[in-house]
Amino acid sequence: MSEPLAVDEAAGNALVAFHRVLEDVRLDDAPLPSSLVALWCGDRLLLVFDRFRGQWELPGGRIDPGETPREAAVRELREETGHEVTDSGLAFAGYAEFLLGGRAEYSAIYTAQAAPRDGFIPNDEIADLTWWDGRESLPGKVQIIDVTLGRLAARLLSA
Repeated sequence: MSEPLAVDEAAGNALVAFHRVLEDVRLDDAPLPSSLVALWCGDRLLLVFDRFRGQWELPGGRIDPGETPREAAVRELREETGHEVTDSGLAFAGYAEFLLGGRAEYSAIYTAQAAPRDGFIPNDEIADLTWWDGRESLPGKVQIIDVTLGRLAARLLSA
């Protein structure tokens, strides 16, 4: 096995691959329970501060029963940040392949360009959000796996 793309040693998780494939490709070797969104404004990546994990990460989360990965991405982005996008407003970037505590899992990754908006309201899950340039210091831990995914997804926007 090759070296992981990013590792969260504290949680024992690793991003082992990023697959740019067609959205309708069937993944049979591991579950696909979640969707993440890499939303960009120029060179700034939107990150949310998750109260439970105590870290800055990409907006996104679990795919509900009967929901497509894209529908989950749109819903999670709205719930966590207040950003409203349509299904067609997000570009499919690919699949992230993880080892989470030793088990394999995928996540669908979507991306788009957007403008910052006023009116974010913290909720039970998300305490804050920021448009991060990757250089400035943030209070708390920044999830390196999510930042790596954001950068990989950004390549689609610049292509």
